[in-house]
Amino acid sequence: MNTIPTIFNDTLPSYTAVGGTERGASTGLSAVLLGRGGGRYPRRIRFQELEKAGFDYIISMEGPQERYDVEELSGLFPQVRFILLKEAVSLGEQINLAASELSSPLFFVLRNDLRILHSGGASRMEERLRLGKEELYKGEGQKSAYKRLCTVPLIQNSHFETLPTLTAPAVFHTTVKPLFFAPAKEGQLSLYPFDGVGIYDRIRFIRLGGFDSTLKSTHWQLMDFGFRAYLWGEQISATQLIRLSYDGETPPEDSTADESYRRFYLKNLAPVFRGDSASIPLRRFPGYLWRSGQGLFAAWHDFSQGRQWVKTNRYRFRSDARAITELWEDIGELSEDHTRTEEGRMENLGLEVLRFEPPKSEPQRIEGSGPAE
Repeated sequence: MNTIPTIFNDTLPSYTAVGGTERGASTGLSAVLLGRGGGRYPRRIRFQELEKAGFDYIISMEGPQERYDVEELSGLFPQVRFILLKEAVSLGEQINLAASELSSPLFFVLRNDLRILHSGGASRMEERLRLGKEELYKGEGQKSAYKRLCTVPLIQNSHFETLPTLTAPAVFHTTVKPLFFAPAKEGQLSLYPFDGVGIYDRIRFIRLGGFDSTLKSTHWQLMDFGFRAYLWGEQISATQLIRLSYDGETPPEDSTADESYRRFYLKNLAPVFRGDSASIPLRRFPGYLWRSGQGLFAAWHDFSQGRQWVKTNRYRFRSDARAITELWEDIGELSEDHTRTEEGRMENLGLEVLRFEPPKSEPQRIEGSGPAE
């Protein structure tokens, strides 16, 4: 297992940047366009839509495949910076790289199969997220002028049905599972931004450490980012004032338990918060060894790395995983029957229901109830 990162973007993927020499506006909000589906989606139209919305800059993430139109497009759209990746990288690494390339205080991560239906433009979006004078006065000394770490939009499918893209960590019996639900009101909390889509506060994002690039699973990257955000006192919440729509099918997530899950567990579920700091007690090791499916030395190596990472960041914790699940207490108290009904509804909408508990095959299950004492 690679060393757990302790600073933002301590290792960057290989890439080349082309274009992006002109600033389109001065709203404080830039756009990041992530690719999906090969060349199916008309990039020129997407760039025109983003330019019309008034974003300062536009980052277009380009995969390792050859792009013969980049030079032409960079001439047509001088505010678009094309990031040409040398090899395929994870969702989180792409977002980290975009945050490194930008200087605007906010950036909006989008997909090329998403369209903005309603937002009021970049200037209006930035205005809605900015703290008022009274809020700034109350938070004197804080390093950001914006309300939260990440704001997630309302997302619809191609039939304009609102998708259950908000997530909550719900407790059932002895495990913790992410539960999807549709936004019902302004400002509802979400554990993480679905599909990575949302408006990020760049200062907060970097201070949090961004996404963990050593987690290769998109699902566990998102889960890790969300849990760490709340454990360290940040917030991710939804707005109904910004609406997006998928042109195609809603993307599924692979929640298979693997090495990424074990690292997620050590960073987020194993720490115990006491007083003003967090730690992973040694008494957690026998349970970790038994459930991880690893040998003694490999399990101890990973467990020790997790303990050291938590020790390094111990004063950044504001709570532990049990307290985080209580933020969604009304959802966590849903009955199993209701949950099965919700899961069926989500699957009918094209969403793969995520289950937090790993399968019984190797690696064996590490109980989500680990943080409880």
